[in-house]
Amino acid sequence: MKKLSYETLKEQGYDGYLLEHAPERVLQFGEGNFLRAFVDYFIDMMNEKAGFNSKVVLVQPIANHGGFNLADIINEQDGLYTLYLRGFENNQKVNDKRIISCVSRCLNVYSDYEAVMACAENPELRYIACNTTEAGIAYDPECQFTDTPPASYPAKLTQFMYRRFQKFGQEAGKGFVILACELIDDNGKELEKCVLNYAKQWNLGEDFISWLETENIFCSTLVDRIVTGFPRSEAAAINEENGYEDNIIDTGEIFGFWVIEGPESLKKELPFAEAGLPVLITDNHKPYKQRKVRILNGAHTSMVLGAYLAGQNIVRDCMHDDTICGFMNKTIYEEIIPTLSLPEEDCKDFAAAVTERFKNPFIDHALLSISLNSTSKWKARVMPSLEGYVNKFGKLPKCITASFAFYIAFYRGTELTDAGLLAKRPDGDTYTISDDRAVLEFYYNHRNDSAAQLAHAVCTNTDFWGKDLSELPGFEEEVAKILENIEANGTYTEMKACL
Repeated sequence: MKKLSYETLKEQGYDGYLLEHAPERVLQFGEGNFLRAFVDYFIDMMNEKAGFNSKVVLVQPIANHGGFNLADIINEQDGLYTLYLRGFENNQKVNDKRIISCVSRCLNVYSDYEAVMACAENPELRYIACNTTEAGIAYDPECQFTDTPPASYPAKLTQFMYRRFQKFGQEAGKGFVILACELIDDNGKELEKCVLNYAKQWNLGEDFISWLETENIFCSTLVDRIVTGFPRSEAAAINEENGYEDNIIDTGEIFGFWVIEGPESLKKELPFAEAGLPVLITDNHKPYKQRKVRILNGAHTSMVLGAYLAGQNIVRDCMHDDTICGFMNKTIYEEIIPTLSLPEEDCKDFAAAVTERFKNPFIDHALLSISLNSTSKWKARVMPSLEGYVNKFGKLPKCITASFAFYIAFYRGTELTDAGLLAKRPDGDTYTISDDRAVLEFYYNHRNDSAAQLAHAVCTNTDFWGKDLSELPGFEEEVAKILENIEANGTYTEMKACL
């Protein structure tokens, strides 16, 4: 079977959209599954629907992937790959296939350092996208200007931008629009801080620093799409059906949403709207991040621990249980949405999409995998809604309060091991609680507490929550009461009682 390539597709008489030749206007640090199913998909759609006419140069920012060079595989396929976006939309099962043709080539910054740097001298280049993991945007003072390349991504970017400045620094409009996609707060602003730190550390001059600040736009962005990557178990059958060998097939959910914080002028430069894409350019991305964290992530965290103790294992199955799904929806619509700053209808539309996403028949999202580090997750995702609801209505939100009791019940382990804290759910199955060691030791030390004692210990643990939750009127007492009910009747009965 021939490898996927432009030649192979021509031989097959492929009549779908392909863009074989276009200027390289985008440099992308990161060649992994997420960016290829998200940023590159949007660029490919803009090329087709809005005449964006841009190719993307991928940069592999690490030396290799488990002994093989992914850049070689991408280049062997002319940058082409098959993307499947799959899910549940408008009550229908969806499986959309698209060959992505916006990628021109992939360079490994370790073996192709000078080729990467040479891209800075391309006058057509305008955009830089990146996703170098949460740890990627970090200032490492050990990095030197003479390193080829330096270890940190911001240091590599500073070198690249300095090469650009040397070539085009006297021309207006030759800076970059930088779209940071890492999962940290204010990703674009944090990246800009790191670059400015290197410019100062390396004594690259005030003119360069001024150019960085006036000719370049560092955009903080919010990305939202679950990307499931290479479908290992299905790849052979997919290749057989397609009639070509694609070693970098990518898969993700059909839902996608990208919020870019930047000036109004970007709406003309980047024709997302013209292409009908779910991309929002705004002067403030934070309300949208709040909506995602509180509704999508908050729904997960408030529901899954109780659902797991009720015998469920996968998110999709929870959505087909009227009690569990009803509990989740009541939490979202009656207790979370009223505390958010965006218009209520926007939040309801997003919430409806969340329910459909959780029903995705192509993703087996295990409740236990979502349960990892639930203490910090509950603090970040659910606690702000608890406090917002109490402040707004002067009473406790019934479902969120119950979810806190579910969290405590889930963490009631009896044996501490190197792997985590072992616990048993009512059906007798043993499961492992994974969290920071201090959290696990706390629950192990309180394993023999009564419901009231444990509720008090957890609520007053300021190391967990940054405050004493027993100061919320009636919260500790209600949590203790729900814990007692759970011990007697289980979490499922308590979910029913909330409806």
